Amino acid sequence: MEELLVSHGYPALFLLSFLAATVVPLGSEWLLVVLLLRGFDPALSVSLAALGNTLGAMTTYAVGLWGGPFLIGRLLRIDQATRRRAEGFYARYGRWSLLLSWLPVVGDPLCLVGGVLRVGLVPFVLLVGSGKLLRYLAVALLVLAGGA
Repeated sequence: MEELLVSHGYPALFLLSFLAATVVPLGSEWLLVVLLLRGFDPALSVSLAALGNTLGAMTTYAVGLWGGPFLIGRLLRIDQATRRRAEGFYARYGRWSLLLSWLPVVGDPLCLVGGVLRVGLVPFVLLVGSGKLLRYLAVALLVLAGGA
């Protein structure tokens, strides 16, 4: 499987990064590392990984945005008063948590909550995209420093 993904290079990195930011339990950093070690362009690799991962997070955000009423009312059974308190808290403090959307386990739920609580698209993309770009940049710098 690894050789199949590596042989498709940039498109595989983009797709794997996209899927890794949805509810599909995948990781994409390993493919970035392999591609960098095989001489792929670092700037393009980091950019594609960050873009794919951000677009995947936007998919999770959209599920929260459009599926929010169902998630809140039927699955989680949260009443209006509790929802208003949660929205107020998130409006003050939670938006910045989207910078941590790159973290395993908690990242996808943060993006989902961002959609449910209707964080604006521009702040969402800026915060999530920044966090994801910094993660892939850090991985690339570590790989390149180790290879030097």
